[in-house]
Amino acid sequence: MQADQNWRVRRSGVDLDRLGENESIFALSNGWIGWRATLDEGRPGEMPGTYLNGFHEQRTLTYPEDGYAFPQHSDTVISAPNATLIRLYVGGEPLDLRTGTVRGHEQELDLRSGLLHRHTEWISPAGHAVRVRSTRLVSLPRRPVAAVDYRVEPLGDDPIEVRVCSDVQANERVPERDDDPRAASIIDDPLTAELHRQDGGSGVLVHRTDRSAQRVAVAVTHHIEAPDGFDSGGDRTPDRLRTTVEGRLRPGERLRITKFAGYECAPVDGTPADELADQVLAEATAAREDGFDALVAEQRDALEGLWRVADIELDGDGELQPAIRFAVFHLLQAGRADGDRTIPAKGLTGNGYDGHVLWDTESYVLPVLTYLAPDVTRGALRWRHAHLTEARERAAELRLPGATFPWRTIGGRECSGYWPAGTAALHVNADIADTVLRHVAATGDDDLLAGPGVELLVETARLWAGFGHWTDDGTFHLTGVTGPDEYAALVDDNIFTNLMARRNLRGAADAAERHPDRATALGVEPAEVAGWRAAADAMHVPYDRKRGVHQQATGFTEQPDWDFAAMKSDDYPLLLRFPYLELYRKQVVKQADLVLAMQRCPGEFTAEEKTRNFAYYEARTVRDSSLSAGPQAVLAAEVGHLDLAYDLFAEAALHDLADLGDKTTDGLHLAALAGAWSALVAGFGGLRDDRGVLDFDPRLPAKIRRLAFGLRWRGELLRVTLTPDEARYELPDAGPSVTVELTHRSELVRLTGSEPAVLPIPPVPDPGPEPSSPHGRRPARRSRES
Repeated sequence: MQADQNWRVRRSGVDLDRLGENESIFALSNGWIGWRATLDEGRPGEMPGTYLNGFHEQRTLTYPEDGYAFPQHSDTVISAPNATLIRLYVGGEPLDLRTGTVRGHEQELDLRSGLLHRHTEWISPAGHAVRVRSTRLVSLPRRPVAAVDYRVEPLGDDPIEVRVCSDVQANERVPERDDDPRAASIIDDPLTAELHRQDGGSGVLVHRTDRSAQRVAVAVTHHIEAPDGFDSGGDRTPDRLRTTVEGRLRPGERLRITKFAGYECAPVDGTPADELADQVLAEATAAREDGFDALVAEQRDALEGLWRVADIELDGDGELQPAIRFAVFHLLQAGRADGDRTIPAKGLTGNGYDGHVLWDTESYVLPVLTYLAPDVTRGALRWRHAHLTEARERAAELRLPGATFPWRTIGGRECSGYWPAGTAALHVNADIADTVLRHVAATGDDDLLAGPGVELLVETARLWAGFGHWTDDGTFHLTGVTGPDEYAALVDDNIFTNLMARRNLRGAADAAERHPDRATALGVEPAEVAGWRAAADAMHVPYDRKRGVHQQATGFTEQPDWDFAAMKSDDYPLLLRFPYLELYRKQVVKQADLVLAMQRCPGEFTAEEKTRNFAYYEARTVRDSSLSAGPQAVLAAEVGHLDLAYDLFAEAALHDLADLGDKTTDGLHLAALAGAWSALVAGFGGLRDDRGVLDFDPRLPAKIRRLAFGLRWRGELLRVTLTPDEARYELPDAGPSVTVELTHRSELVRLTGSEPAVLPIPPVPDPGPEPSSPHGRRPARRSRES
């Protein structure tokens, strides 16, 4: 990967082995539409994908031995008709980077404008040379709109015959991977045609799914600039629209075709397909009438506003500065502020995890967007609330009170067929509640709290109160659960689950008392609230006094050790080489669990406990999940191991750009990208927010000379700039009467809009030797590179 000018990500040359990786890295989205960065001509390619948020088909789950409450169906993301396709024929031969001679090929993502540029110079097998330039955008301001601007010009001295076929294709073939159980399931030909029509350079396709009963419509219009003598025409089938432009290009001439696309999907109901067709055609036509340059200007303006809050400046590492901007860019384009939609684990960049929404969203992605784009978090919480009925039904099926939200889903129902790591991972309910509490604390959004927020908190608190049990010693326990670490299952008192459930119970009690009328309408009585507080206060927190560390779950520190010294590099990830029977019973941690608990609930641990816990679990965590490096970096920074923290941050930031997990082809790992932000802001910036206030304890590693970031707090933009010995806090947009309170190293700071606060950062005390990592699993060392 070559990064250019800190705001661009560029790859040059043709590497057929990295096509899928590039398709994910250069993917464009607006939280509604997702276009993978397949080549304009469609081939060669790894995995075509045009995704609409929530658009999916259902498939039947089969079990060798079925059981009560096993989910019978799963949702799987499917591709909407693909409007990116523009196929070029030169002298009758198709442009194909596998044939002829490629004199130059480059893709570049401009992070400030949200544009994907492609530049190719190609000589056909017959010797005809052409230059192709294309620019794609998926409009942030216009939810249903995306566009491609495509230009062709000859490079030789002789005229050439060219033909360009601009297609919309439904039911494209998607290759199925069978080498990894985490890969998506593929449904062949998932779309049934309902309508296809074409008029000149405009047309529309409407299809429907069978089981999920969804309808999708895509319309395209074209603007064509061609020399005299060019002809255009079109043809259509139920699954394809084609606009053809052909003629002779002379030296110095250029053919330009701009395609404008509109996408919508809706439930299949009594509404005729023509109605949705007319809607998308109107959107595409309006975009064409305004012109591509207008879409580009709108896109730049939208991103300029987002970057004013979200930009991170990192001085000291030329590779990681564009990498963190790449991470933030993909987080920003993954969601929308104008609709009640959530963010899948891969965003809209690939079909990995079947396009499911996982706990990653609430535990990693939304905590970042709460500070950068809080309306996106609000919409995601409203999406959860919209599926509260299904969560209540699932709880009843499991014979539990309250609501049980799904471990994996698209449409709201549980889609995980492996119950020890799905149904038993009840912490997802506390993760949702935690997002409510953090969003309200950061924004003051009492309307959300009084509406969906109270109901989400109450129903998840009821789950914990009914699921847990009291023991004779007066403690409250949650047994038979699975925490974040997927190399442990069905454990008792997983510390992350218990502490997050405690926060859930207390948050629900506070919300019920703050909004008594709403609570009464939900049937909440004072005795129930008192029971929540009692359970929270008595929640068991397992601790090993002999070793002086907390236990990830009861008995974890007494389990057999894993023989890390015997592992070879190709033994990882362990889940592909060892049975779960072996993994579940030993001290090996797939991803941050107790360490994540210390990040999310820092006030539950003393500084000394964090130091001992981090050292113990660092030695047992293999990071077989992309979710792990970010939280580990935060805690490494907090306990003073800044070099290790920096290397973990780099691993999170480069996870997809360097394809560290060999899974980027399936889509980007948004939680890892969010973890990179957290490593900088919560790790080196020292941000803690679990008490409802902003608390900073910054410390920079030797490789970072300056770190600057922004976030929103109670409607104000707070800008933080750190150097090794000084922190500057300011409110650049606030008037002189505006006051924001925060703490800097436990010292109260009343910040006003009229004057920044500049405070010292003392040296970090020597933490002693760096904790050991499992053999061969320490992150790559960057911290001491010159």
